[in-house]
Amino acid sequence: MKKKILLISMLTLLLCGCGKVPKLSNGNDAVVSFEENEMISVDSLYEQLKDRYAVSILIDMIDKEILFKEYESKEDEADDYADQSITSLKQNYESDDELLAAIQSYYGYSTIKEFKEYIKLNYYRDLATTDYAKSKITDDEIEKYYEDEVVGDIEASRILITPDVTDDMSDEEKTKAEDAALEKAKEVIKKLDAKEDFSELAKEYSSDDATKSNGGALGKFNKDSFEKAFTDAAYKLKVNEYTKEPIKTSNGYQIILKTKEYDKASLEDSKDSIIEKLADEKISDDNTISITALTELRKNKGMKIEDSKLESDYNKYINTLYNYYNTSTTSAN
Repeated sequence: MKKKILLISMLTLLLCGCGKVPKLSNGNDAVVSFEENEMISVDSLYEQLKDRYAVSILIDMIDKEILFKEYESKEDEADDYADQSITSLKQNYESDDELLAAIQSYYGYSTIKEFKEYIKLNYYRDLATTDYAKSKITDDEIEKYYEDEVVGDIEASRILITPDVTDDMSDEEKTKAEDAALEKAKEVIKKLDAKEDFSELAKEYSSDDATKSNGGALGKFNKDSFEKAFTDAAYKLKVNEYTKEPIKTSNGYQIILKTKEYDKASLEDSKDSIIEKLADEKISDDNTISITALTELRKNKGMKIEDSKLESDYNKYINTLYNYYNTSTTSAN
């Protein structure tokens, strides 16, 4: 029967392997046999599993069928991501056996190879979600983002004063170190006010070993290159102007000298990066977008669940996901 082909095929492969499969009198495959020729059939196992686990398994099988073809060109990329994820996970375990035991316990996969396929599947799901988000971006959104957010690159130099703080310090000691760093930064600004050379002061005072030797020069960058407090301050400066107050950032106090600015790129040249950023925003702002993206993709690929019970369970499962994430969002707000 068509309605059982997908799961029965899976169960036969998983439970019966490649050996000889015994048959019931009605011709159905058996998965368990007893004395006196009594057996449990694949069909009866299917009916039990269908009610308990089928929807989750079925969705993974459907998505794998669709996504591994849809993103065939990204297979090397997905392989690399999965390998890196497993390598990172291995660091938490002393041996491959311990890793495998954890995978079996937490994820239910019997081999690392199966787990890797699961990671790849979720990687493809993320790609599908991103593509869906991009497809919903309008020209008006792109143009507005270009006008409001896109800026030209600038060049700047910095003097970084990092507080001399250690983990074993008390809160009072850390506060004193912070205050000392702030005072040193203010002293450097006074030297700049007295017309001392920024480059020489960077070589003498900056804590940034990567740039101090070349006078603190950072080269060309845009507003997403560093943390917001830094880039906001840098972009407000005029060329050859420096910050009159130290800028507090996560790694210390910064004195910034803006040395050059460039016109922003054209809308056409900026379009791809704008779409990427707008898609990221849509995904971040909508907890249910992945559900919608994958549901729509399955429909567009002509997916039809032939088993009416499974179809009903699938629809209930999707609605439950929507309700869960919508409720979570409402509670968070």
